[in-house]
Amino acid sequence: MTDTPLKFGFVCVQNAGRSQMSAAFAERERTRRGLEDEVEILTGGTDPADEVHPEVVEAMRERDIDLSDRVPQAVSNEDLNSCTVVATMGCSTLDLDADVAVRDWALDDPHGQSIERVREIRDEIERRVSDLFDEYTA
Repeated sequence: MTDTPLKFGFVCVQNAGRSQMSAAFAERERTRRGLEDEVEILTGGTDPADEVHPEVVEAMRERDIDLSDRVPQAVSNEDLNSCTVVATMGCSTLDLDADVAVRDWALDDPHGQSIERVREIRDEIERRVSDLFDEYTA
């Protein structure tokens, strides 16, 4: 670990599904690894929705993570340029500084999907977040 905190950004258009799940798993992973003082987490959308998608709230509740009180937020390129790495969900075209690592996870939008499909997307996000922590905090 370096003296400079790591900052992970998770972004999609609406900030109502994939990026919300990613941020929630990152928060849990940060706590599990005892990295509260070393890792910052940012999430947002380029055109935020009014609420987190209900099917996402339901799927995350199954993992004992409550997203029911979260509100999608806007995020700017300036915000994201302060990140170490930004994970997009396959729906964003960002113009970020060269020193920001961008990962396009190209995940299906869970909105309107069956709960079984939302669970598959959720589980893939959980794996990717864990891998991101392994890569940047090992």
